[in-house]
Amino acid sequence: MVLSTPLPFVPNPAVAEGDHFVMTFAPLSLPAVYELADDSCNGAIVVMSGMVRDNTDGRTVSYLEYQAYEPMAIEVFKQIAAQIRQQWTDITRVVIHHRTGKLTVGEISVLVAVGCPHRGEAFAACQYAIDTLKHNAPIWKKEHWQDGSSTWVSIGACEEEA
Repeated sequence: MVLSTPLPFVPNPAVAEGDHFVMTFAPLSLPAVYELADDSCNGAIVVMSGMVRDNTDGRTVSYLEYQAYEPMAIEVFKQIAAQIRQQWTDITRVVIHHRTGKLTVGEISVLVAVGCPHRGEAFAACQYAIDTLKHNAPIWKKEHWQDGSSTWVSIGACEEEA
């Protein structure tokens, strides 16, 4: 079940045991995020890996540059996890890691992992997490084009759902 509207705001959300949130310049590790989402209660772990692609809207991308207001971004990640736990009460783990700095084509920019006893809830919660992150987290992306020009992409500049 994918939510069409955001869940209610949770002020100062507590971090549930096992949840993990990171903003970093360092490369992200898919195995590490998977391990953080693992729990003996899980029947599913769904991982979304966002990567730098070589083009956007037909233009060749050389590299991306990410900037973030880290303290607020981490709070948004916590908020997302709290909202997920309100909607899908069986979720065991929520892991959100995001890069900042210069990333080249093929590098992972964001990893979201959700552990849950059931796959349906894990898929829905993972989609909710990445969609909400892209709309709400104070993270900005600058696309650097092959022709030497560049364009900033701001918060909330993500695709509208069909």
